[in-house]
Amino acid sequence: MPMKTNKVKSLTFIMLSLLLIIFVISCSSVYNVQVQIAQPANDEFSDDIQSLLLVNRAVDGRFMEYNEDSLQKVFYLNRFNLDTILYDSMSADTCLQALGALLYESGRYDIVIPEERFLPHKNSFYFSDEMDWDEVTRLCTDFNTDVVLSLDYFNTHVITEYKKETLFDNIGERYFKAYYASMAIAYNALFRVYDPLKEQVIKRSFIKDTLIWEDADLSNRALFSRFTSVKQALVETGISVALDYSGQIAPKWHTQSRRYFNTGGEKMLQAHNLALKNDWQGAMKIWKEVAGNPPSKSIKSKAEFNIALGYELEGDINEAIRWGLKSYSTQYRDITYNYLNTLKKRKKEIESRKQVVKRYE
Repeated sequence: MPMKTNKVKSLTFIMLSLLLIIFVISCSSVYNVQVQIAQPANDEFSDDIQSLLLVNRAVDGRFMEYNEDSLQKVFYLNRFNLDTILYDSMSADTCLQALGALLYESGRYDIVIPEERFLPHKNSFYFSDEMDWDEVTRLCTDFNTDVVLSLDYFNTHVITEYKKETLFDNIGERYFKAYYASMAIAYNALFRVYDPLKEQVIKRSFIKDTLIWEDADLSNRALFSRFTSVKQALVETGISVALDYSGQIAPKWHTQSRRYFNTGGEKMLQAHNLALKNDWQGAMKIWKEVAGNPPSKSIKSKAEFNIALGYELEGDINEAIRWGLKSYSTQYRDITYNYLNTLKKRKKEIESRKQVVKRYE
């Protein structure tokens, strides 16, 4: 009788071991990959607008190319206590250049910034008049772009403060002087987007905010040796405006985890190696070959699942869902069911944002 019990225990151990091996093999057939998924911006352009011509119509006779040392000297002569509006051409140009780089790096837009980007214009009160439509059409034709994105107003209000205080050190039982400096730049910018086909300003965006720098030290010389210069602060303000506006119209990229099948024969392995090199189009081509002539129902389902991921990475959610449903229909897997839910959630988010865009067009 005891012999039979030991035999049963041994068989149980063997079966559990086999199940564990099968589980490990099954898990290892799914490869985890970190991918960049685009989250559309709240005020992103419609899909038919891809290429943008960036121009500057804010800079006029009020603007100057301030020399950094000379400008700093003006503030020092006023004991760094000054409240003034500055029109710095470098700050405005930095804004446009930084915006172009941010929009291009988002992967959503093609950007053209012409060498002659400062366009002559007339002002009504504080803002530039809207562009003439013949000029908009000519520019878009010459540079082969869909629209003109123009910086039509740019203003920086600079407030600096410097003061010294006498403080008492309770431990050392002595008085000492401390120096404090601050600088605030309130900025305002207006962007207009001109569509030559509609002959309409399809977007107007007014950007405003305030940047603040502040520091303190026991030595005023040490304080100002590291304190941001006014000129540098103006340049950083231009970058800040670009960041603000690009955040409204360009998608944000988020790292998310995705899985795909990397086993199932030599071709599946070849596709996996291409995916590791970020050649998703090459991998998809092989997966489609496998799905069209599969050695088994299971591998066909795996290839279809991988194709769905490839389409998601290309930004085609509808095709991703279609191939995900194919995989689900060929062979049920929990991983496919969960991935389809993820895709449907993303599609809902994209469609919701498209409705917002249409509402304001």
